[in-house]
Amino acid sequence: MLSGEISSSFITNWTQLISLQLQNNTLTGIIPSEIGQLTKLNILYLYSNQISGPIPAEIGNLKNLVQLDLSMNAITGPIPSTLWNLTQLEVLKLYSNNLNGTLPPEVGNMTSLQKFDVNRNQLEGELPNTISQLKNLQIFQVYTNKFSGSIPNDFGQGTYLDYVSFSNNSFSGELPPQICSGLSISYFTVNGNNLTGPVPACFRNCSELVRVRLEGNRFIGDISQAFGVHPQLVYIDLSGNQFSGEISPEWGDCTKLTMLNMAENRISGEIPKELGKLTQLQDLRLSSNNLRGTIPPQLGDLGLLFNLNLSNNQLSGVIPSSISNLLKLQKVDLSANTLNGSIPQWFGDFSNLIAMNLSHNQLTGEIPFQLGNLNLQLFLDLSSNSLSGSLPSNLGKLSNLENLNLSHNNLSGSIPSTFSGMNSLTSTSVDFSYNNLQGPIPSTNLFLNASPNAFKGNSGLCGAKGLPNCDSTLTGISTNRRRTRNIIIIAAVVPIVIIIILITITSLILISRRKPIWGGGRSIGRSDDDDTSQKLIWDREGKFTFKEIVKATEDFDDKYCIGKGGFGSVYRAELASGQTVAVKRLQISDDYPAERWRSFESEVRVLTEARHRNIVRLHGSCSTKGSMYLVYEYMERGSLGKVLYGDGEEMGWRERLRVVRGMAHAVAYLHHDCNPAVVHRDISVNNVLLEAGFEPKVADFGTARLLNPDSSNWTTVAGSYGYMAPELAYTMRFTEKCDVYSFGVVALEVMMGRHPGELITTLSSSSSSLVNEEDLLLKDVLDQRLPPPTGQLAEELVFTVKMGLACTRVNPESRPTMRSVAQELSAQTQAYLSEPFHSITMSKLTSFQK
Repeated sequence: MLSGEISSSFITNWTQLISLQLQNNTLTGIIPSEIGQLTKLNILYLYSNQISGPIPAEIGNLKNLVQLDLSMNAITGPIPSTLWNLTQLEVLKLYSNNLNGTLPPEVGNMTSLQKFDVNRNQLEGELPNTISQLKNLQIFQVYTNKFSGSIPNDFGQGTYLDYVSFSNNSFSGELPPQICSGLSISYFTVNGNNLTGPVPACFRNCSELVRVRLEGNRFIGDISQAFGVHPQLVYIDLSGNQFSGEISPEWGDCTKLTMLNMAENRISGEIPKELGKLTQLQDLRLSSNNLRGTIPPQLGDLGLLFNLNLSNNQLSGVIPSSISNLLKLQKVDLSANTLNGSIPQWFGDFSNLIAMNLSHNQLTGEIPFQLGNLNLQLFLDLSSNSLSGSLPSNLGKLSNLENLNLSHNNLSGSIPSTFSGMNSLTSTSVDFSYNNLQGPIPSTNLFLNASPNAFKGNSGLCGAKGLPNCDSTLTGISTNRRRTRNIIIIAAVVPIVIIIILITITSLILISRRKPIWGGGRSIGRSDDDDTSQKLIWDREGKFTFKEIVKATEDFDDKYCIGKGGFGSVYRAELASGQTVAVKRLQISDDYPAERWRSFESEVRVLTEARHRNIVRLHGSCSTKGSMYLVYEYMERGSLGKVLYGDGEEMGWRERLRVVRGMAHAVAYLHHDCNPAVVHRDISVNNVLLEAGFEPKVADFGTARLLNPDSSNWTTVAGSYGYMAPELAYTMRFTEKCDVYSFGVVALEVMMGRHPGELITTLSSSSSSLVNEEDLLLKDVLDQRLPPPTGQLAEELVFTVKMGLACTRVNPESRPTMRSVAQELSAQTQAYLSEPFHSITMSKLTSFQK
């Protein structure tokens, strides 16, 4: 293997060369300007080295050059204008460098070009319309750059076009209508842009398609009309768009499919039984749509399936027995539907299953003891159903399980002592809350140190932190006597309660007639203090009065204050019912305009409807003279900042990656799934809260504002210092891209264990006085309190840092959308490390991979 620099003398001694191939070595230094003397060269290969510096302008002298490949180096600067004079070029590959600048119109002069690949650089600006003149193109790849604007309208009319990728840029507008008119395209990827409109009609007849990625855009249209029968199709991802309509039975004729992802759209209708014909399918994701009906039994014919995700739809009926044939399943997620019946025992036969989520359905019956035979590793979530009976002791065999959630059911009996053998669970990754469990908690550190929230709502449990002490003299007889006494008390109290309710309702009616609520009798509004004490704070799961909050906080005594900020204070309120909430008290001036009150009311109504696992639930709101109150669910761990800077070692790399992924999904939900979209405006480590298992929840919508489609202009800058996008200094306009920047800062901060401001400045500055980014190693930037990551964990971490850097680009248009960020971070496979982890420099990470 060759090393060292390419010497000028070496070149000048070989001026008659026709082919110079020095690829796959460890050559360093720059490309000598003398390269321009090799005027007879047809082929120049320098790819896969460590060459730096710019491409010399003298390369334009190589008029006979047919193939030029400088990819996979560290070449910087713009592409010299002289290069576009090489009109004989058929192959031009400059990918995986640090090239910047734009593509000029002169690129259209290279009419012989067949392969054009400049992916993974920092090129920007719009693509020139002249690329449509390249009629001989077979491969055109510009993915993972900073390109913006629209794709030229005439692009794609050549008959040879095969590989096309515009992914991970900031392209907008619609796809060219004739982009696949040649019907020869096999690989087409435009994921991670801002493209809109329908998919061009020519796609329906493009029978050569093999791989298609459209995810993370804003495509619309009837999905049944956009695509036809594609017999060669192996992989298609349409997720994270706005497709509507129903899934066509014709998809069943795409028999080579191994991946079908239509998640996060607006697709309705039923799942067609014809999908059962896709016997090569390995990954099926239809989650977060409006699908209804039952799960077709024919899905049981997909014998190679390892991932099945039908969550967040309106599916009903029982889980079909044919699913028992899917013995290769590794992940199954049927959560957030209306499935009924019992959990089938045959789930215990899935020996490859590592993650199982059946939560938020209407499942009944007992938990099958056969689930203890599984090799579950990631999670078992059966929460929010109507499961009954006792906990199977057999579940204690799940020694590799990392997260267990059985909350919000009707489970009874005790927690089996065998659960002590679930060695991979932690005190923050178990949840038995809101059942009818009783008896002592197993006497192991796992349960004794668990958060009290893991057991709340089980009045009979005892012996752990936050629970009563166990009474060893308690007998079944005394228990029965107590039950009898309770029945007698209930029989006596119920009539009294009914009378009190009737009196209260009558009083409220009289009060409301005598003293109308400020602003026209809205359900949320400003009122006198006496009125407000009875106003309701509500959400889908119950309601309570403002008076209860005042009582729980002793009229907002400072001892209940758990945080203060520029917008107000936050208090912890433990209600008489046992529910704990966080109350944000905002100080409002007396001359607060009426139209702002109405806007506030509208926003709260929208936000109380927001349902996402990574967003702190807003129960509701109320207001009094001079104050506005937002009532949120309470998070025991507190803020991400508190945990990160309190004892960062408690957060390992795996937990930190989980935090960043969860944040990405939360912000993507606000930007792309709320209507109208919500811009948070103040994402920081203090506005991300952590629950058990380090699952993050984005909080503090006291500063969020709904982004109307016709306006993004706010003149009042909110936000936390160090997290605000640089463009706010001169535009004063909050957009989704400002949130993207703030997210990137937090993502880097989580990985570094400190604020990344200096790093961001260094990497975005051209000043030579700053730290040389070529010498800045990733391993030195990361939180030094943790050991360096290895294996797949290292790959995921590198990819996450890349995404964080991409989100903090100075130009807001070059930042990815949060939907594309969330999807890329959740992808099953991350980019392969092309070099040892300890040698990766920050310069390699300044543009994230495809």
